[in-house]
Amino acid sequence: MQALVDVIKTFARPDQILLNEPMSRHTTFRVGGPADVFFLPETGGQVARALEAARQRGVEAHVIGNGSNLIVRDGGVRGLVICLGEGMSAIAREGNTVTAQAGATLAKVAAFAQAEGLSGLEFASGIPGTLGGGCAMNAGAYGGQLSDCLIDAEVLLDGQTRWMAVDQLGMGYRTSLPLRQGGVVLSARFELKEDDPAAILVRMKELNARRRDKQPLNYPSAGSTFKRPEGHFAGALIEGAGLKGRRVGGAQVSEKHAGFIVNAGGATASDVLALIRVVQDAVLARDGVRLETEVRVIGE
Repeated sequence: MQALVDVIKTFARPDQILLNEPMSRHTTFRVGGPADVFFLPETGGQVARALEAARQRGVEAHVIGNGSNLIVRDGGVRGLVICLGEGMSAIAREGNTVTAQAGATLAKVAAFAQAEGLSGLEFASGIPGTLGGGCAMNAGAYGGQLSDCLIDAEVLLDGQTRWMAVDQLGMGYRTSLPLRQGGVVLSARFELKEDDPAAILVRMKELNARRRDKQPLNYPSAGSTFKRPEGHFAGALIEGAGLKGRRVGGAQVSEKHAGFIVNAGGATASDVLALIRVVQDAVLARDGVRLETEVRVIGE
């Protein structure tokens, strides 16, 4: 692992590299053991070089944003974690187009658009993820999704960086070609519409009020835990199975919205994953529906 660190130091500052970094500091669930090497890149080139250095040395590598859709197991992550964050979070406007780097949070991109009098990203203002992960997952809420206004994205795939138009990205419900093929979204461009900033802000506040009213935002979580099964709503199935409030250790099915598993205090990743299995088994037994997780799980 030291050989990998030495290579990264040839193109990045020492303060961009953290060793044995607790992943509980970098997930919204606030769980997870340490990463062997935690790297905070500031350019797409640094991302590409770090991934290539890991590949050449047979070291497993993971790319994350702010950990809002991620569970890291308690044993931590052997290998390299590349975190796209503040160092890659620039946002700019040209006409009605907003360009943002992968590390910018969707909330900040939406707030930037609102301040510029550009409409189309209001739905994203309460989504806790970053733009890179949001594009890879085609994040959405309240009837909107990023593919609705996405022009193209800069994608690192198979060691090559290219701009891909939205119709090349294979975007569907919580999926995209980069996600399926192990690519990394480095930045993206959105085509928005001019509107009164005050009117945009009103719509954003209304959506965020609905979110606060329905979702357990006062507890650490990874957002909605399960994908929406065809013809059903995950929360309704879980509530119907009588699982609201069910706990395993510090993990709990939210009493406010059964589609959320939360860290009610002192939860471990093992608690969370065990509770996910309890929910999946109960819903399958009662309704014959296999709930698929929306969250990504890494580590050992």
